[in-house]
Amino acid sequence: MRATKSEASLPNQSRTYTVKKNLLRNWQLYVFLVPALAYFIILHYVPMYGVQIAFKNFIATEGIWGSPWTGFDHFTRFFDSYYFWRLLKNTLLLSAYQLILFPLPIILALSLNELRTGAFKKWAQTLTYAPHFISVVVVVGMIVIFLDPTTGLVNRIIVALGGESIPFLTSPDWFRHVFTWSGVWQTLGWSSIIYLAALSAVSPELHEAAKVDGATRLQRITHINIPSILPTIVVLFILNIGSFMTVGFEKVLLMQNNLNMSTSDVIQTFVYQTGLLEGQYSFAAAIGLFDSAINITLLVIFNYLARKTTDSSLW
Repeated sequence: MRATKSEASLPNQSRTYTVKKNLLRNWQLYVFLVPALAYFIILHYVPMYGVQIAFKNFIATEGIWGSPWTGFDHFTRFFDSYYFWRLLKNTLLLSAYQLILFPLPIILALSLNELRTGAFKKWAQTLTYAPHFISVVVVVGMIVIFLDPTTGLVNRIIVALGGESIPFLTSPDWFRHVFTWSGVWQTLGWSSIIYLAALSAVSPELHEAAKVDGATRLQRITHINIPSILPTIVVLFILNIGSFMTVGFEKVLLMQNNLNMSTSDVIQTFVYQTGLLEGQYSFAAAIGLFDSAINITLLVIFNYLARKTTDSSLW
């Protein structure tokens, strides 16, 4: 016999009642979500309305709706330009360089987790976390001071050891190395916090059992700690992939000069130059949309691969 309409709706009614009951019971917790939801809706979703100017010839006096449509003309102009391949190459290489160093926070977290001296462990954590709280502007200022060809500490040491002074900040060959490793110094400790939190959830009984079986410390790290934090590693790696084309606009712009432009000119700095400095809003929006499209494509692909190969993924 077929279920009647009223009988078929019973599961839905029960589910709705359960949801309402949970909302009423935990309403205080949901209140805490309001600021975060408001932040993303107001500052991330509402502005997406303006993305349509990438397909228009935006005229400020006419507004977004009044501006004429141009289709994919801005995208075609960007793809056919002589600087397209240089911008894409520089962005990809800089992003790949940073992604290669993704395991460093994991290694630091595993190392800190193995420290047994409480005072030294706290000192080491504070020392590695502290650079995160330094402003990007201050960090670049420190880089300029330390790497100055004549008065910089690094070049003075090189000269003292018999070498020649290196123009780090004006050499295109050195830009990627200086940018990436200074970023590692600033973010390494902070990025390791979430891995340390995941390691704290590992059951001590597993290590005790492994010790009884004669496992060395390295074997316990390899077969207990790393598998335990693997879901966290996978999720954070996917999130890093989702911002693959976002290389750190502020820092690149501050370190950029005419002499290192061949390797420091990336898509984000070009968007800033064309959009804000030259007023080509539609063209800049099209380039930014292209950049975001690559990010979301990579995010979907790697999330799919993670879901197929592991039990962890964003969705």
